[in-house]
Amino acid sequence: MNDPLAAVLTRVGLAADLRRLGLDDGDAVMVHAAFSRVGPVLGGPDALVDAVFDVIGPGGTILSYQDWELGVDVWDEDGRVPDRFREHVPPYDPATARPARDHGILAAAIGTRPGVRRSGNPGASVAAVGARAEAFTADHPLDFGYGENSPFARLVAAGGRVLMVGAPLDTMTILHHAEHLADLPGKRRITIEYPFATPDGAEWRTVEEYDTSEPVVAGPPEDYFRLIVEDFLATGRGRRGEVGNADSVLVGAADIVAFAVAWLEERYG
Repeated sequence: MNDPLAAVLTRVGLAADLRRLGLDDGDAVMVHAAFSRVGPVLGGPDALVDAVFDVIGPGGTILSYQDWELGVDVWDEDGRVPDRFREHVPPYDPATARPARDHGILAAAIGTRPGVRRSGNPGASVAAVGARAEAFTADHPLDFGYGENSPFARLVAAGGRVLMVGAPLDTMTILHHAEHLADLPGKRRITIEYPFATPDGAEWRTVEEYDTSEPVVAGPPEDYFRLIVEDFLATGRGRRGEVGNADSVLVGAADIVAFAVAWLEERYG
């Protein structure tokens, strides 16, 4: 008789998969996941988070790109909120903000984890849990939030890594940091206004950013991050394997960013 529970995955098994993939003690790792591709996990998404911590240990840190969930995109083409909605937009508060729903259940699990720290840039927001959570998320610049002194830049400087657990390769958010760094003519810029929570109520501020909703310059296909990652893996760098049932990728943050900057400048610089 077939065992109906034979396919169930456990925290211990997921940790073993992560070690085989190359995750290591003390790592700082930005995690993206399409959790439904992992399989039936006993304990749900928290078991995967726990499995990562079982590998990286108390000296490690998990980071997650969060963005900001408002439920409805109320900004006009100039990045302004129409007057009729302004008083109804809840101000951004890192202590209570929810991650965007399309980032998946694992991002939500990390973003609501006890001890989590959340960075102060709404659109480029990063959550972190672990030994260096505060160092990665503090003082996140509001303008050009994927650039210098951002959590993405700090992950690169710290020798951190990026883990994709079943997530489409074109969702590797740290490549927006590469877009920021690359010397490319005609990079698209946007401005967008946000309300921020202060002791005196909502304070509105206009933020400038490179456009992350589409390729930062004309020419690349919409999913060109996937091409960058596949070309990087084809050089023999990074690791591919399975975590549970999910095709997964582990890369060094500094390596993939440097590769992406060169890839972009060679083709569009």
